[in-house]
Amino acid sequence: MRWILLAATALSVLLCCTRHSGGAMAAWLLLAILGSIATVFAFAQARIDASAREETLSDYDLARLREGKPTLNDR
Repeated sequence: MRWILLAATALSVLLCCTRHSGGAMAAWLLLAILGSIATVFAFAQARIDASAREETLSDYDLARLREGKPTLNDR
């Protein structure tokens, strides 16, 4: 999905630069700005998901975290 957003944003920038009327240029520029924000968030989310821990931890892992020790998954 993030690659589709990136391609759509690049296409809207290209279309913004090739329009001659002010209204069409403004519309494509607005879409380019919104698309760039969405693309940045999509790539940031993918980066966060890649380095995130598992969503659930066992009771043993939770106890080790409270003691300040690394969990078994960190080794």
